[in-house]
Amino acid sequence: MSEPDLADRQPHWPGTVRDWAVDAAIAAVVIAAEVGGSGAAGSWHYHHDHQTAPGILAYLLLAAGGLALLARRRYPVGVLAVTLVTAIGAGALGARVTWLAVIVAFFTAVLARKRAVAVVSLVIGYIASVWPPWLIGQTGHASVTFALGLAAGLAFLLIIAELLRIRSQRAVALTRGREEELRRRASEERLQMARDLHDVVAHNISVINVQANTALHLMDRQPERARSALVTINEVSKQALVELRSILGVLRDVDAPGAGHAPRAPAPGLARLGDLVDSAAAAGLAVRVEEDGPRAALPADVDLTAYRIIQEALTNSARHSGGTRATVHLGYGDQAVRIEVDDNGRTGPAGPPAAQANGAGHGIAGMTERAAALGGRLEAGPRPEGGFGVRAWLPLGGRPERGPGQPEVPDRGGER
Repeated sequence: MSEPDLADRQPHWPGTVRDWAVDAAIAAVVIAAEVGGSGAAGSWHYHHDHQTAPGILAYLLLAAGGLALLARRRYPVGVLAVTLVTAIGAGALGARVTWLAVIVAFFTAVLARKRAVAVVSLVIGYIASVWPPWLIGQTGHASVTFALGLAAGLAFLLIIAELLRIRSQRAVALTRGREEELRRRASEERLQMARDLHDVVAHNISVINVQANTALHLMDRQPERARSALVTINEVSKQALVELRSILGVLRDVDAPGAGHAPRAPAPGLARLGDLVDSAAAAGLAVRVEEDGPRAALPADVDLTAYRIIQEALTNSARHSGGTRATVHLGYGDQAVRIEVDDNGRTGPAGPPAAQANGAGHGIAGMTERAAALGGRLEAGPRPEGGFGVRAWLPLGGRPERGPGQPEVPDRGGER
């Protein structure tokens, strides 16, 4: 994750009520500790070492440094500078406990990835503690032992701050990763629903449209055939409503126990291939089904995808190609299943002419996406001998390395 990305995750001032409460509590504790500690230490040194006790200005500087911590989330560098100046100033005026606000501001700056400024503040604080500017030319500088001990303490402080920064950065990365995964899953679910809606609506509406036209033309001359067309419309519309209910059920809990709703139909698969053949026949398309190899139970996702691909291919044949016959060929293998749907319709260089004229193409794109989601492959286009063809290769599990042209799945040859 880049630095700008992490910067976007930082809390913004003034922040939430909880942030205000935390910062106010920290500021209050720091001010109380520095003012109280400096007062107590100053009184002790005044009585024992006859040194000057800190005055009111020193206490005001300590209070100002503590109050600056209220803005540390929004202005980490500025707050660090203010606390450093007030600490050095208060120390020059006799205060003994001056560095607590600086330490808090230092950690905030490191967590905000202002490490260079934070290290500079350590160096300035170290110099001010070991060689105070207000004592230049006087005796009483810090001993070598104190200087070395302070250097080790500041190095340890920097290490702790870096560990906290790394931990915070890792937590931000994990949170961002979880959010991206949720967005990806939501996008995939929306895409899957869009495919299902397209497949259900396109297929069933095409059948209803053909039968409605038949009923309108035959209503007066052949009322029995018109009645049969209306019966077909009724049955197909019921099936469409059931499948739509199943798809939309993921958006709301319409099938909660005890709610009194009708149960959803099971997910369609190749076991319902006969229904597709009947629907296509009702739309004026005669379909012949051929199978190579013994029919085996397919994984649920493969079974559904195979059904949807055949459904969409037959819908395109009935609606766009103008053909009267279609062949569905299924080849079962140990590792994959091959699907081939051919019709005898008219095609242009890029597909059925009606599809080109109407700007269609979502159906082929949807079939291709369905196959790719399983690690398979789909090709669709005009056949040299005429008509339109769809070729799909779906692996039965995972993403095998064999391609669609390899012999694990029976091939009909010459029809690609």
